[in-house]
Amino acid sequence: MSRTPPPAPDLRFETAASAQGARIIAGVDEVGRGPWAGPVVACAAVLRGPAPAGLNDSKKLTAKRREALVPLLQACCDVGFGEASVEEIDRLNIRQATHLAMRRAVESLPQQPDHLLIDGNDCPAWVICPRDVIKGGDGRSLSIAAASVLAKTRRDQGMVALAQQFPGYGWERNAGYGTAAHQEGLRILGVTQHHRRSFAPIRKMLCP
Repeated sequence: MSRTPPPAPDLRFETAASAQGARIIAGVDEVGRGPWAGPVVACAAVLRGPAPAGLNDSKKLTAKRREALVPLLQACCDVGFGEASVEEIDRLNIRQATHLAMRRAVESLPQQPDHLLIDGNDCPAWVICPRDVIKGGDGRSLSIAAASVLAKTRRDQGMVALAQQFPGYGWERNAGYGTAAHQEGLRILGVTQHHRRSFAPIRKMLCP
């Protein structure tokens, strides 16, 4: 007996927001909460036309497919990006730094939205406009899926660039997550300025 595939993201949340009077609806997502190194990156995306076929949660797509979607999304979306640095993550904590990156992404849109669709279950305190906070939203809302793919691609490219400056940690493959290769690099090469010192594995290395 074949299993029914999970539903693909659609426009149900965007349609509901429009019915309530919203004109500019932005999907907001972030990537990079869990890695031991590198910034957290957020994206806000406003669909201005039909979404490209096959758009989905970035985690369900291959890197090649995500990269192919980027120019298609740039053609049909208004896009804003925001980052929070490693220093900000260590100073604020990862939750607050993620909220900061999201705020920067929304503020960098060409027009400010009047409704947000936010992935997850945690609404940032700075959000004052109408919003829907949607658990698993990157697999349910096309606007959030667009933000998910764009944020993931941008952060991965940034980690590839960092890997060229700091070889030996495997960031071009693990994006800063605590893989065996990353742990081995830390053992041999030590901690860089791009490592999150507030994260327990790095803190334990610095303060055994």
